[in-house]
Amino acid sequence: MKDLKHNLKHNLKHNLKPGQIVEELDKYIIGQNDAKKSVAIALRNRWRRQQLDKDLQEEIAPKNIILIGPTGVGKTEIARRLANLTDSPFYKVEASKFTEVGYVGRDVESMIRDIVELTVNKLRVRQQDEVQEKAARIAEERILDILLPPSSKTGAVISNDIDIITTGQEHEDNQPKASTRGKLRKMLRAGKLDAREIDLEVQDKSSPMVEIFSNTGIEEMGINVRDMLGNLMPKNTKRRKVKIKDAIKLVTQEEAAHLVDMEQVKADAVTMVEQSGIIFIDEIDKIVGKEKSYGPEVSKEGVQRDLLPIVEGSSVPTKHGIVETDHILFIASGAFHMSKPSDLIPELQGRFPIRVELSSLGANEFVRILTEPKNALVLQYIALLRTEGIEIEFTKGAVDKISAIAVEVNASTENIGARRLHTILEKLLEDILFKAPDIEEKKIVIDASFVEKQLMDIVENEDLARYIL
Repeated sequence: MKDLKHNLKHNLKHNLKPGQIVEELDKYIIGQNDAKKSVAIALRNRWRRQQLDKDLQEEIAPKNIILIGPTGVGKTEIARRLANLTDSPFYKVEASKFTEVGYVGRDVESMIRDIVELTVNKLRVRQQDEVQEKAARIAEERILDILLPPSSKTGAVISNDIDIITTGQEHEDNQPKASTRGKLRKMLRAGKLDAREIDLEVQDKSSPMVEIFSNTGIEEMGINVRDMLGNLMPKNTKRRKVKIKDAIKLVTQEEAAHLVDMEQVKADAVTMVEQSGIIFIDEIDKIVGKEKSYGPEVSKEGVQRDLLPIVEGSSVPTKHGIVETDHILFIASGAFHMSKPSDLIPELQGRFPIRVELSSLGANEFVRILTEPKNALVLQYIALLRTEGIEIEFTKGAVDKISAIAVEVNASTENIGARRLHTILEKLLEDILFKAPDIEEKKIVIDASFVEKQLMDIVENEDLARYIL
């Protein structure tokens, strides 16, 4: 735990300057400089807080952010890339999934339970990767013990490659067991025994069928029934005939799991979530409403009031321990077409002091989105078709035409931002993607005329465009 806190304080990933954070975000997200600047400051403030005395640390609360803008302009991507950049626990949830306490549905505390569970799994996998080498050595010894049991004086191993047969009583002058084990080890490492089958005891992971009748999901109960039953009932194992190649993998995984200190992993996960967790609450505008709710239906304002203590700072019980939410960074987003942030209840507004409006995307932004980011859409399709031995090239005219069509369709139908580029490119390359394995022409140039030929009939028919693009 001490090492983790030290890493949180001094890790270079958490020591990025705001300008460096924006530079990294620029590699994947076009424009939206105001939003990038706001999240960069929030992240740097988190690092600054870690440098202060313990007493003052507890007093400084994160400055939560509301990102305002239409769909497809980069709100979610900014938050996700920010978390990846800093290796922070990250969880995205739609506010519209939540219901008031007392109604069937997900309660707001489930977001904390989910982010802790994701972090535990992430740390567990990371720890298992770190002990793979040691686990592999232990697995090798276990397989050798099965092939040549150490407690017995007899054994039988037959190989077509090397004649190693040990039967009956062994003598000091007739192939000692250590020598036999050494030869088996060499054969095992060389893969000469991969196809052989052995009897292996593996853990039976099937769980007894248990029905729980409750008006809440089992994840809302804060208990792990599988773990509870596992503690009460003996662990079942079953013998299987397994090829040695597969047996090594199974035993290595099992040993790696045993080598991981799960109690430490859980404690570290809780600390990481508390100190560097980022929760992205999407569609927060869907729980905004001025109407007063009377009667047995879920109230939007009621969901906001349930959300308030989590964002404000509270203790949430999870199966991995109590989680304090005081220093989790919450980033909310919404289009706010039918409402505005000031329609949120005043208490919740106060917990999201930073509001950033993201701009709609135009033709120039679409051109840059298609070509500039490290994961640009054009580069993705070029890489996909290269697997079929086909080289496609997009001319500047084609990129400009695709961008213009995206703007036109967004204006005439629903504005879904950069997501429109996905639908247009998929339709544009539909025939090539379908026929790619059989196409003899290995060099294809996508120019403006090709784009017009494939798409203009659809674009000009507004009703058709609504369904296809």
